[in-house]
Amino acid sequence: MRRPDGGCPVCAMLSANLVFAVSLGYVALLFFVAYLGDKRARAGQLGLFQSPLIYTLSISVYCTSWTFYGAVGSAVRSGMEFITIYTGPTIVFIGFWFLLRKLVRIGRVHRITSIADLISSRYGKGESLAVLVTLIAIVGSTPYIALQLKAVTTSFQVISGGGFADPDQPVFADPDYTMAFWIAAGMAVFTIVFGTRNIDANERHHGVVAAIALEALVKLFALIAVGLFVVFYLADGPSEIFSMAPPGLLNTEEVFGPRWITLTFLAATAVICLPRQFQVTVVENADERHLYTASWMFPLYLLLISLFVLPIAIGGLTFLPETANPDMFVLTLPMAMNQDLLALIAFLGGFSSATSMVIVACIALSTMVSNHVVMPLALRLPWVEMKASGDVRRLLLISRRTSICLVLLLGFVYFRLSAKSDALAAIGLIAFVGVAQFLPSLIGGLYWRQASAKGAFAGLLAGFLIWLYTLFLPSFEGAFLIPLSVIENGPWGISFLRPEALFGLEGMDPLVHALFWSLCLNTLIFVIVSLIFDPKPLERLQGALFIDVFRTPADNEARFIRRYAASNDLFVVAQRILGTESAYRVFSEFAQNQGVAGHLPRADDEFIGHLERELAGSVGAATARAMILQVVKGETISLDELMKIVDETQQVIDYSRQLEVKSHQLQQTARQLREANERLKQLDVQKDDFLSQVSHELRTPMTSIRSFAQILLDTPDMDEKETKRFTGIILEESQRLTRLLDEILDLARLEGEQIDWELHEIDASEALERAIATCQGLAAQSNVTLEFRDEAKGTIIEADDDRLRQVFLNLITNAIKYNSSPAPKVTVLSAIENGRYCVSVEDNGAGIRAEDRERIFQKFSRGWRQSKDGRSGTGLGLAISWQIMQRLRGDLELLPQEDGTGARFKISLPCKERAAAE
Repeated sequence: MRRPDGGCPVCAMLSANLVFAVSLGYVALLFFVAYLGDKRARAGQLGLFQSPLIYTLSISVYCTSWTFYGAVGSAVRSGMEFITIYTGPTIVFIGFWFLLRKLVRIGRVHRITSIADLISSRYGKGESLAVLVTLIAIVGSTPYIALQLKAVTTSFQVISGGGFADPDQPVFADPDYTMAFWIAAGMAVFTIVFGTRNIDANERHHGVVAAIALEALVKLFALIAVGLFVVFYLADGPSEIFSMAPPGLLNTEEVFGPRWITLTFLAATAVICLPRQFQVTVVENADERHLYTASWMFPLYLLLISLFVLPIAIGGLTFLPETANPDMFVLTLPMAMNQDLLALIAFLGGFSSATSMVIVACIALSTMVSNHVVMPLALRLPWVEMKASGDVRRLLLISRRTSICLVLLLGFVYFRLSAKSDALAAIGLIAFVGVAQFLPSLIGGLYWRQASAKGAFAGLLAGFLIWLYTLFLPSFEGAFLIPLSVIENGPWGISFLRPEALFGLEGMDPLVHALFWSLCLNTLIFVIVSLIFDPKPLERLQGALFIDVFRTPADNEARFIRRYAASNDLFVVAQRILGTESAYRVFSEFAQNQGVAGHLPRADDEFIGHLERELAGSVGAATARAMILQVVKGETISLDELMKIVDETQQVIDYSRQLEVKSHQLQQTARQLREANERLKQLDVQKDDFLSQVSHELRTPMTSIRSFAQILLDTPDMDEKETKRFTGIILEESQRLTRLLDEILDLARLEGEQIDWELHEIDASEALERAIATCQGLAAQSNVTLEFRDEAKGTIIEADDDRLRQVFLNLITNAIKYNSSPAPKVTVLSAIENGRYCVSVEDNGAGIRAEDRERIFQKFSRGWRQSKDGRSGTGLGLAISWQIMQRLRGDLELLPQEDGTGARFKISLPCKERAAAE
């Protein structure tokens, strides 16, 4: 283990001129890479510049100087909490199929230019919503830009040995503020040169993206180099460096606590909603397939850049004085060991982290300002003339370049105002909460058809104001707008309204508290207002196109919107935005597709929609629509067609659900096949049993007939009395055989639904009384008391009279024949239950065993009880009765007996009405 010489936290100081010269050289390299990227793009030879590698590295603009320097400081102050900043985006990109893929597809199909443009387009292309999103983005991003300026300025001070600035000095009198100002100016120049070179509908900033990718490699290399230096130079490997860790550094008690979950959620939200992240992930995406690479490469990048955070934090705590700033450990550790080259590399890594974020953020914000603030104002101001070719294009270029300067100036002013407070230390998370307000309207717009523009606007405004009050303004510690007394005691001394304990919710981390109130109220108001105010027709159309972007192409919009315009007028509008050459190309290509000679296509609905999307790629959807409406003579939205797409979508959803069900069924095929095989075996056994039972049932009467016929044939002199007896037996067995065959055929027809019954309205009581009358003789012969209570007399049902009586007879005769009680009794009761006609037949015999109850209605189910003469039936009566009741739309069931004696069967049929009482 090595110790720094002399114990000074900064034993080596590089010359300020040297650091400045290296920085200028590095900036020159970025200029060259950006220039080369733009040159290759204009020549149509992008190659590597349009590869998934460059795309993925550009997404690493997420890792700003707050990550490069601040992750180590966060590890020193809060232990393992810094991991959340990486785990959130990792979850989003690993699960890119759910959200990112849809965002990228919408961005490409609808020519989205920013997150404000996407939200505005989804909710009917409204300008007010786009302005609100732009305002929130500026307020949330400008302090973040100030953080980058602070990081670069502080790192320059540290590496060159300068002191911290005095915030009471005039801005330009203090050299450190002067340096911050010129750094901001340099970033503005770079962004203007390569971020606003021109306005083209197909423009992507290939040069800027290439430069950002290079910076991603530089900051990754720098952080890994410092990490390897700490692990293998200051210590003898990972085990030794971790053995030096202070006891509280690796404390994991707060892991998965409220703040941990909040930070993970915020990081996942920020990688989608931050304007710069939306710019590189959605707007700059040249090929949707690049997401497949980014889904694993970007999480790998985050893993590598976070790999040495803890070792560097431990090294700083071990080898540097207690007064050393943890946020600068990445830089001061190499300096403490006189490693000038490594310190310079670390400085360039932090410089890359800051500049890449500022450049992309300025491009995104300037696009939003020019498209959604400047252009709508210009279209409304009568003294702003925009009638010549390319005039709108020039206005856009000027406004975007001016916006870049203003955004950087705002960042510099914020840096100056917040110098006395610790606001910049947490400004990254503060900004995350601010842009998280986009999430409800964004997710709702992509997946909820009822979401409306009014709901999105109200929710965004409420969440934004709560964020300002509970988190953003208190971060100034009373130095801006809200005095310290209000922060500590609430407005007018009302503690219930204190910014950090709003509505009495005390004891929470300020970040968790602000996110809870802002996002909850945002979402709640968004949902409630959307449910109260129905979306307008254009909102419904845009909602359908966005939600069903994978099934409904954007040019389908021509089915729903009917517009009329002259081709010449449309060409004039296109020239004003695209310039003559680009407009001529767009019109000529479409005319060729239509088969029209010349460069002016037919101005049908399809072309107008296509032109609007082309213009939206330059000025945003809301402005493009406003400019198209200047020359369109009429616009109507077909509600019928709109409802059709909803129906079609529902059909597709239903079909998808069916496919999902079938997929689950296929997954269970093996198990089902095994079950089917077992069932076939059971059916085979049942078939054998059935044939055996049928043959047995047929053989018994046939044997009797054959035997007695043979006796009569062999005994011609048999006396008349015996002959009559044997003949009677033969007749009885023949009738029995006939009945058996009739029952088998009857059951077969019932099971095969080969019987077409005509149901009539009948008096159920009369059918039951006739059946009981028929059974009276059998009951008397068997000494069975037959009791009948008719509580549903006069009930009319719809049934087949003969078949219903057949069921009654089967149940009553079974109850009589198989009642083995010493004092046999059968009770028949009719009643009305829940609007149904019910008849129960109950006996007091031996009952039916539990193991026999499940097969009671199966064919040839017999043997579970015998008649008094020792004979059992065919086992078909109950099976036939059950089938009959099914055909009559009724039920036949065996009810449980509480005392376990006797059997109780119940039939039920729907009632038609009650006849007049006699």
